[in-house]
Amino acid sequence: MYQRIRDLREDRDLKQRELAEYLQIHQTTYSGYELGQVNIPADVLIKLAKFYGTSVDYLLGCTDNPKPYE
Repeated sequence: MYQRIRDLREDRDLKQRELAEYLQIHQTTYSGYELGQVNIPADVLIKLAKFYGTSVDYLLGCTDNPKPYE
């Protein structure tokens, strides 16, 4: 999961700071998410899924299909 959120961010040429601002958290907290040092709360996973146009299941690695559910 942690690698997946990093890959999505890097694929869009975004900085951790930009995602942290969107999520209204500190950049160090977001960095902790990507490094697997901090558990990602459910509400943050939902925001990330909406931001990237994918599903929480994809972010969690439950599916390899990046398309969101209808």
